[in-house]
Amino acid sequence: MNDLVPWISLWLRARPARAGRTRVLAVEGRSGSGKSTLATAVAEELAAPVVRMDDLYPGWDGLLGGVDALVGWILRPLSRERPARWRRYDWADGGYAEWHEVPVTGILVLDGTGSGALAAAPYLSGLLWLEADDEVRKARALERDGDLYAPHWDRWAAQEERFHARDGVPARADLTITTT
Repeated sequence: MNDLVPWISLWLRARPARAGRTRVLAVEGRSGSGKSTLATAVAEELAAPVVRMDDLYPGWDGLLGGVDALVGWILRPLSRERPARWRRYDWADGGYAEWHEVPVTGILVLDGTGSGALAAAPYLSGLLWLEADDEVRKARALERDGDLYAPHWDRWAAQEERFHARDGVPARADLTITTT
């Protein structure tokens, strides 16, 4: 997958900015598909900030709340040439914590389920969909997050499934990448 990073970076730079002067790349897919790994690598290649949807979801049932936060706190302000900022959800305390500013670099990488939502689409310069077998995804996610995620896997997976079907994210992707 890392061999695609330079190509993705060039591809994104060639696309129009749709959130004001900022090109926004959404890296979407189901849990454990490799979104964070790819988003981090692309952001490093582009010297761009990454906003992770995991920091925006208000808890295990908060996928749609995370989308609302993304659009309201980040994408809409960027499109109006205003400063964008977001609050980190504190999973241990069960509430939003401190605010973070989005650095103005002309490029922003979004990492996570919900970043490719229909509500975000007008602001996106590119949408990547990462695909992986269910067994591979679950093994990766549980290896990464272990006991914290295990009791919530089915609940979160059902939420992802409903969201992706409702918003048609895989079908709207500019690029689909299969990970193994």
